[in-house]
Amino acid sequence: MFIQTESTPNPTTLKFLPGRIVLPQGVLEFHNREKAAKNSPLAAKLFNIPNIKSVFLGYDFITITKNDGEWKHLKPAILGTIMEHFLSNDPVITTEVHIPDKEFFDEKDTDIVVVIKELLETRVRPAVANDGGDITFCGFENGIVYLNMRGACAGCPSSTATLKHGIENLLRHFIPEVLGVEAMPQNTGL
Repeated sequence: MFIQTESTPNPTTLKFLPGRIVLPQGVLEFHNREKAAKNSPLAAKLFNIPNIKSVFLGYDFITITKNDGEWKHLKPAILGTIMEHFLSNDPVITTEVHIPDKEFFDEKDTDIVVVIKELLETRVRPAVANDGGDITFCGFENGIVYLNMRGACAGCPSSTATLKHGIENLLRHFIPEVLGVEAMPQNTGL
């Protein structure tokens, strides 16, 4: 098994590509071992490695964010853990992926929200997935689009530029009602 790694715009985050499907649908993010142990044997094993801050599972990648330490010391342990897990044929998750329904917007803005979601799905999410992250729609209120940034996107030094110069400009170009884009405060994830 050959696992590729890619750097991300976030220096505390690396993307690992095991060459197989990690999560067939949705995404999951874990911020502690206790939650990971209840939902994902793979994430729980990764939290056994010192200095792991979060584990983000995507379709065909795993994004790891570290607290401290050098990647040159952490990377071999992470690669070994991922390889061992997939070779054991243990499941990646033990629970069903549930996408929370916490969206907020006025019913009169439904048509606008449909276009926002379509643009996010077709133009934004594929690009940020390449960087080991995910951006999802949270709400639309008073012309402001609220987004949830996860994986490599959360806490990334360039996330403000991504939001303001990338996503905001894209949405404003196609949807005149959009006045701005804001990141929702970090949730605790799983």
